[in-house]
Amino acid sequence: MDLSALILADSRFPGGGHVHSGGLEEVIARKLVTHERDLPGFLSGRLRTAGLLAAVFAASSAHAAARGVHKGHWSRLDAELDARTPSLAQREASRAQGRGTARAGRVAWPSPVLSALLAETPRPHHPVVLGALVGVAGGAPLDAATAVAYLAISGPASAAVRLLGLDPFAVNAVVARLAPELREVSARADAVAGDDPAELPAPGSPALDLFAEAHARHHEEEVRLFAS
Repeated sequence: MDLSALILADSRFPGGGHVHSGGLEEVIARKLVTHERDLPGFLSGRLRTAGLLAAVFAASSAHAAARGVHKGHWSRLDAELDARTPSLAQREASRAQGRGTARAGRVAWPSPVLSALLAETPRPHHPVVLGALVGVAGGAPLDAATAVAYLAISGPASAAVRLLGLDPFAVNAVVARLAPELREVSARADAVAGDDPAELPAPGSPALDLFAEAHARHHEEEVRLFAS
């Protein structure tokens, strides 16, 4: 795995991912996840839906960044991901994290490619800008897909430790056991990295969309630990 992808998947990267639970805070508030035994189902489901969608667009973005794209491609890619994200709360969370990642990425990997992306999409979706950064740094689409697929489960897993006080060793073991699924999702994303943005897959997760909207409403009414 390319070093840039490892850096971007690191929780210490200042991209703002630490304030997002990937829907887990709302799920815990509804007592649908109360113990580490409940985590595998939630994380696996998230990986195969929202995680796969993010991986697909990160791989496509890395492919585009490495090969050079014509003007307008970044806005098309971003718009296609927007269209595949029905929840406004999910879109806002992705763009907030994307903006944080872009700010840190411009310092770490300054590039005309990144400048062109941000000129077209000043608030890009997180998978789009992460994929572009991996491509700019010399990584492959598979690296970008793996990084965002991993973040799709590592973020909620970390949130579970904070929200439920779970044993971090046990939670990390849950994440480790998802490695075969993570590799499968990343490979599926890599296989379509060169496709036209309009033809990219559109896996959905209505439950996560509804949880995201509910969390956004509750966040206005009471203090929540996570922004999403």
